[in-house]
Amino acid sequence: MFSRIGAAAYKEDLHNTVALCQALDNPHTKFKSIHIAGTNGKGSTSHMLAAILQQAGYKTGLYTSPHLHDFRERIRINGAMIPEATVVDFVQRTMGICSQIEPSFFELTVAMAFDYFQQEQVDVAVIETGLGGRLDSTNVINPILSVITNIGYDHMNLLGDTLEKITAEKAGIIKPGVPVVIGEYLDITKPIFLQKATETGAPIIFAQDEYQVNRLQYAMQSLEVDIHHLPNNITETFTLDLNGLYQAKNLCTVLCAEAELIKLGFKIREVAEKLALSHSKKLNGLGGRWELIKESPAIVLDVAHNENGIREILQQLEYCGNGKIHFVMGMVNDKDISKVLSLLPTTANYYFTNAHIPRALPYPELVEQATAKGLKGTGFADVNDAIAAALKQAAPEDLIMVCGSVFVVGEVNRELFS
Repeated sequence: MFSRIGAAAYKEDLHNTVALCQALDNPHTKFKSIHIAGTNGKGSTSHMLAAILQQAGYKTGLYTSPHLHDFRERIRINGAMIPEATVVDFVQRTMGICSQIEPSFFELTVAMAFDYFQQEQVDVAVIETGLGGRLDSTNVINPILSVITNIGYDHMNLLGDTLEKITAEKAGIIKPGVPVVIGEYLDITKPIFLQKATETGAPIIFAQDEYQVNRLQYAMQSLEVDIHHLPNNITETFTLDLNGLYQAKNLCTVLCAEAELIKLGFKIREVAEKLALSHSKKLNGLGGRWELIKESPAIVLDVAHNENGIREILQQLEYCGNGKIHFVMGMVNDKDISKVLSLLPTTANYYFTNAHIPRALPYPELVEQATAKGLKGTGFADVNDAIAAALKQAAPEDLIMVCGSVFVVGEVNRELFS
């Protein structure tokens, strides 16, 4: 319901999740877990880390949100989605407790994931937060490792309107004595992480102080990255099938997390690591991250929906030749829409749309706000109609960029355009 309607469905405590887990005999205490939070990149980081673990031979659970097409994408073991029959069985088994406490959709889904991972006796589960950290439903776990990818402006109506407040919420996943990897930090956020780590006695590692990106080689289907490990003065080359330039930053976070897992006793060989990173999409089905679904003209799908995400897209577009850019955009109504629109180039063509959920900003309103920012475009009631219109206008060397909302990307019918 949060996905559909936004803040009205958000519950600011863990009571329901605790009650659900107790009714299920606390399944989250019966497997090892890794907890991942952050403003951007936590989904990609979760998928890459899970791919490495499963390629290394560990039975690996993966919980992420939201999904693009199928609810079962949220809960996977070794890349395979939870069976429909298991979903049905869980709902039937929990009807009694649900009628008593009326959990949210997200709370119930988190409990379902924990129950499934425990039933299937996973070796380890990678758990992505849904929103924030401190009060997120996933924050009942006591992980062996915590990861926070970065901090930016998003969900400010719920997490706070300053980076300090947002950082404090994300830092809420830091647990006593549990190592935490911070992917990226700012001068304003680092002291907050350090203070929380000191209070909890958690060893803290800053990935950007351990690894740096030396070289990027972008291709439409892959990304080659040279990563320099600063303490050892060693440079390694990695090929990623997640080919957004921003994945290089996520890779540094993943490598830092992997090093901590090895310290904890996980056995991960380099060949497994390299194979996993070059096949993350195939191994775990991640879509919507600089996802090319058509060439000439290119159609790229990306779930970027906030200021930081859009900045990363604009940076990558500079690598994509000299053709014209056609933006197909839809947004939800609780984002900082004005800030996102102000970043976009006035020279591009725009096709505004909306997802078919109550939380979506109706496309006429998006057109109105965009026009006020000097962006010229047309409105469409459906994303597929918007893409079709862009294809009619685009030359073979152009690029059609579909972004602005996870839900808009999720409604793209790939069969129509691939």
